[in-house]
Amino acid sequence: MGWHAVDRRIMGAALAGLLLVSGLATGCGTGRAADSPTSSPRPSTPEARPSHTEAGARTGTEAAYRKWGIEPLAAPPAPPADKPASPGAADGTASDGGVPVISDIPTEEKIVFLTFDDGAEKDPEFLKMMEELKIPFTMFLTDSAISSDYGYFEKLQDLGAGVQNHTLTHPNLRTLGAAAQKQEICGQQEKLKNRYGTAPRLLRPPYGNWNEDTRTAAASCGVEAIVLWRESMQIKNMQYQRGDRKLHPGDIVLAHFRGPSELKGTTMTEMTANMLRRIQEQGFTVARLEDYL
Repeated sequence: MGWHAVDRRIMGAALAGLLLVSGLATGCGTGRAADSPTSSPRPSTPEARPSHTEAGARTGTEAAYRKWGIEPLAAPPAPPADKPASPGAADGTASDGGVPVISDIPTEEKIVFLTFDDGAEKDPEFLKMMEELKIPFTMFLTDSAISSDYGYFEKLQDLGAGVQNHTLTHPNLRTLGAAAQKQEICGQQEKLKNRYGTAPRLLRPPYGNWNEDTRTAAASCGVEAIVLWRESMQIKNMQYQRGDRKLHPGDIVLAHFRGPSELKGTTMTEMTANMLRRIQEQGFTVARLEDYL
């Protein structure tokens, strides 16, 4: 065989090899490697994997929970595009000139909403706890309770906590006339606006006591809804309003800024940890009230 024939055969074999490699690389080859059950799965795209930053944040949050003796809560769902409890539509009571009265949020998600009242206890460990756990919550503040340290609640506001109205002096509003109720509510609206930058949209009447004058006064002060609750946190357990003694989707949970003198030696952070355990045990997590109301 001449050298020219040998050269042609070598070049032909090389060209065939190149075509085969090219076909396999583009998925257009004659073989069925891509369909074979023994072939390796395609690697996940970068978007499918958590970034180092996300993974690190999750690890840090889990460590923070365990520092406080709690298992991590699930992340809440994304807030709805339209708030399910828009003021005026919650119970049909806003059409008469007063604001609606709300104890829970209509949702099927297994979420609850945490609220802390008054402001008497100003535990620096609670501030640290909320900074580390990043739990959303809403504060209903009374001026006579917070006036000794407005800055403490500003720090909580900086962490994302909502600032809402709990009257100037914490009276039983049902015992007051219309003008006195308006002073308690409007006066606190002005105080909180001046201290924290925005006027509250929500009011919680002390002790949960209200009447029609309360609804009318709240509306005249720029409040959009009266917020009550379904469960109240004590020291280790919750008190439930419903007979089944269970959390329900959308429940509003009441707690207080209280310390050992009112909690039989328990600190506010221990009480809060107990509350988060009760929530998690029932398969719930915590969302931000202002995102839904």
